[in-house]
Amino acid sequence: MEENSIIKIDGSHKEGGGQIVRTALALSIITGKAFEVDNIRKGRCSSGLKNQHMYCIRALQQLSSSKAEGAELGSESLKFFPGKFNPKSISIDIETAGSITLLLQSLMIPCMLGSGTTKFRITGGTDVKWSMPVDYFSEIVLPQMRRYADIDFRLEKRGYYPKGGGVVELKVKPRYTIDNLKDAAQVNLTEQGTLMQIKGVSHASQSLQKAMVAERQAESANNILKSLECPVNIRTEYHDSLSDGSAITLWSVFSINEDDLDISNPIRIGADSLGERGKRAEDVGKEAADRLINEINYKAPVDEYLADNMIPLLALFGGKIKVAKISSHALTNIYVVEKFLDVKFNIDKEKRIISVNLPR
Repeated sequence: MEENSIIKIDGSHKEGGGQIVRTALALSIITGKAFEVDNIRKGRCSSGLKNQHMYCIRALQQLSSSKAEGAELGSESLKFFPGKFNPKSISIDIETAGSITLLLQSLMIPCMLGSGTTKFRITGGTDVKWSMPVDYFSEIVLPQMRRYADIDFRLEKRGYYPKGGGVVELKVKPRYTIDNLKDAAQVNLTEQGTLMQIKGVSHASQSLQKAMVAERQAESANNILKSLECPVNIRTEYHDSLSDGSAITLWSVFSINEDDLDISNPIRIGADSLGERGKRAEDVGKEAADRLINEINYKAPVDEYLADNMIPLLALFGGKIKVAKISSHALTNIYVVEKFLDVKFNIDKEKRIISVNLPR
């Protein structure tokens, strides 16, 4: 492949540096376009490729005949040459508490637009810093992805920092390919609608059960969420995990039609908080509840973190979303997507609406 045919990407963006690599890998596979990213996470205390990026590359190489240059820890430059995607069953062991959900940001889009069913069994961190918890992924992100693919998800085991050891299984069956995207419905998430209910899961390692950490997190969150005057159901769980840990994830469910929920157009907003040594369980629950109320008060159907994950879907299928915040992460993701796909995003900062018009 000639050098001038490779997409050039600047990886030095202060926000979303890791996201640049993950999104580029996903879009490279589905478009067949090679890319080169330089200055990866430049200026950070530890610049270059991290372990999580290495597993993204390796996983995609298991699913395709892709080749990579510079795929080494700490490398500030990566060249990636995509090969034909081959859906199959694979197992991935991140070996530490490396984030499973960050890995999935590179894998889901290629699997959703592949030529057959892909199955994953991934071992790593399910609830760790600097990444969305697995419950946010399953309850907020996946309902949006299920617009375009049949996705089965199962959490088998929690994995906390530092040992990880969490296990999830996914099965992704496409309904569309990159060649027939125009047959799919566009995304339309511009109204928050009526708050119908709040759900959540408060969980901890079995070592924290005597201290009733999960129950205390849930009760603290519930006491704050009562002010919203809607049904609140937060379940509690304890897990046989390799490391001590706890967390809580909350999600609010809305409906445009007050009498029923629209499964085909899910409206969910999420928030979470991670337990830490020295941090009271009550403070963990309060933090998540306050974050959720703050997101709800933006009167948008897409929270700040879901917006990042919606950018590739908007680019592929078209439509528009109203977001809580137009974050720098979202803008960075838009920058990468426009490199690979022949689309132009429209951003109304005042109304907080992001849209893409596709020719039909």
